[in-house]
Amino acid sequence: MQPPVAPPIAERRPTSREIHGHTRTDDYEWLREKESPEVTAYLEAENAYTQDRTAHLADLRQAIFDGIKARTRETDLSVPTRNRGHWYYGRSFEGKEYGASCRIPVVDPDDWTPPRPAEDTAPDQPALPGEQVLLDLDALAEGHEFFSLGGSSVSPDGDLLTYSTDVVGDERYTIRVKDLTTGELLADEISGVLGGATWDRAGESFYYTTTDESWRADKIWRHRLGTAQSEDELVHHETDGRFWVGVGRTRSDRFLVIASGSKTTSEYRFLDADAPDTGWQIFAERCEGLEYSLDHAVIAGEDVFLVLHNHTGADFELATAPVAPTPAAEWRALITHDPAVRLEDVDAFAGHLVVHQRSNGLTQLRILELDGDGVGDDYLVEFDHEIYTVGSAGNPGFHQPVLRLGYTTMAVPSSVYDYDVRTRDLTLLRRAPVLGGYDPDDYEEHRLWATADDGERVPISIVARRGSREDVGGGTRPVPTLLYGYGAYETSIDPYFSIARLALLDRGAAFAIAHVRGGGELGRRWYDDGKLSRKQHTFSDFVACARHLVDTGWTTAETLVAEGGSAGGLLMGAVANQAPERFAGVVAAVPFVDALTTMLDATLPLTVTEYDEWGNPEADPAVYDYMASYAPYDNVAAVDYPPILAETSLNDTRVLYVEPAKWIARLRATAVGRQDFLLRTEMSAGHGGVSGRYKAWHDRAFTLAWILDRMGLAGVAP
Repeated sequence: MQPPVAPPIAERRPTSREIHGHTRTDDYEWLREKESPEVTAYLEAENAYTQDRTAHLADLRQAIFDGIKARTRETDLSVPTRNRGHWYYGRSFEGKEYGASCRIPVVDPDDWTPPRPAEDTAPDQPALPGEQVLLDLDALAEGHEFFSLGGSSVSPDGDLLTYSTDVVGDERYTIRVKDLTTGELLADEISGVLGGATWDRAGESFYYTTTDESWRADKIWRHRLGTAQSEDELVHHETDGRFWVGVGRTRSDRFLVIASGSKTTSEYRFLDADAPDTGWQIFAERCEGLEYSLDHAVIAGEDVFLVLHNHTGADFELATAPVAPTPAAEWRALITHDPAVRLEDVDAFAGHLVVHQRSNGLTQLRILELDGDGVGDDYLVEFDHEIYTVGSAGNPGFHQPVLRLGYTTMAVPSSVYDYDVRTRDLTLLRRAPVLGGYDPDDYEEHRLWATADDGERVPISIVARRGSREDVGGGTRPVPTLLYGYGAYETSIDPYFSIARLALLDRGAAFAIAHVRGGGELGRRWYDDGKLSRKQHTFSDFVACARHLVDTGWTTAETLVAEGGSAGGLLMGAVANQAPERFAGVVAAVPFVDALTTMLDATLPLTVTEYDEWGNPEADPAVYDYMASYAPYDNVAAVDYPPILAETSLNDTRVLYVEPAKWIARLRATAVGRQDFLLRTEMSAGHGGVSGRYKAWHDRAFTLAWILDRMGLAGVAP
């Protein structure tokens, strides 16, 4: 029997900084030198140690990967979406990582029923008659360890395609233009772009976004086809470091819009394609705390702007305004503010409006039918499940009479429906196939409610295989559970289905989502009560959810594993410090665990734009003290932590790899007891991890095997 391999030990090299009367000493800041061979060697040593410590899980990892692969239809096709004169769809192929995007011409302009391909279409054959391959993503990815498509957009006449790619993982994309009539690439090449491109209505130029040195989207450019990038026109430059920018086109095609936004304030500019000589105009000038969005609609024959805003209440109101600069006082309410209903978005069509909203923690789609007199019937698209997620998607046509929507639960795979507003018929077009005889009725899913320390009720969504909790006497028994959390940016982690998750459920575990404050599940107050000086609620809510699952018999502390990523990784680090006894293991993916160091450095990516989320500890001593009270790296203590798996990527520009690297180093130097800490760094990836579906499956299999091991289920067959 070989002796255990010793973990890498990072050398202590103290650096100190005086701020607000405090001396802050950091032993591991030297790990920030990304280009240093010494740092690379250290990260590789950590990877080797992690592989050694998890070598006994190799067969389980392979079994999980094989299970994901066996249950996924590898050669598949998405439901076609109609846009102008074509049906657009994606294809995937067995043995290939990325797939292809394709289209076919629309045959009958009055028929909105998407064409269906033959189930047995061979990969080397067209899935539908007249198929044109727009992008072969596997060909674009060839020769690259990492590949990501940032976006693609077809010109209004359908003849040109812009697409952007990143082959490093740092989210700096390069735009190319493809002539769809010849298949050739144009000479145009735009580098250093964030995301994709937006065409103007004439199809003669497109708009794109670039970032400043701190990775803040700050500039909008216009590129005219056939010219060099150096000749591009700077359309807008956002100089306020708290704001970022984006550009888009209304579904009606009449307006181009530039959005400037911070975490708390919005400002929109618009360009009228019917009157381009008027130039870009500000719709409503920024006013601290006023958030709004802008879209174009035609109601009762009148062109109006739809304004979704918080001027009259925190959970937003839908209003109309003239297609001209208009102050908030002159916006006319269409849906008045209701504190029980959070309005999140609105989509405008020629015959109806679709409002995305949430109430009591659930997403909803609300239809407002338009007639000659204005708004007619106003109603919800109804669904039966106790917990679910619904949203509209793939609806590019302003005049389309049907609404394409997506629906899922924690047991029901992602489903695509068409809702015909004329007939109010809801038609299931496709449910993502799960091979191997999957039946949603074999699983139970529930909404639970935990009680937080201050008495607030915190929702939990949970799913388990039916019968997994039954004991031999007919009662119930606790089951190992994975508890996931995020809790920031008003981002809601709504119920969703996952084939990979079946590796847990079919081995007898449950999966739960803690809908903690800082997210948006229960409206704007839910977000406000978990940010800035109330951030501790996010952490205590998660601990309360863990406590509730144990106290109600769903699980035990010895078999409860916690998981979160990015801002959810901050959550993981905080609860590991504050309640280590509650968890059998903690998975922290690309974790924001060195939050105080990051927020003290305004030159780092995203720091300034994040002040409205976390505060500015450099300028405000009270913010410094509060962040110092919860920041995971600063609060590592001499306690017995649960086993921790930290996962990061070397090229991540959102949460730098150095944060988890320093965190694990400090845990090893400080903690007592088990000292079971692993760091795994992807050396050719970014914030989203590895690229390619097979790589992603292997990546998830690694994490799930570690989780099952912590639960005591590593030897259980599905």
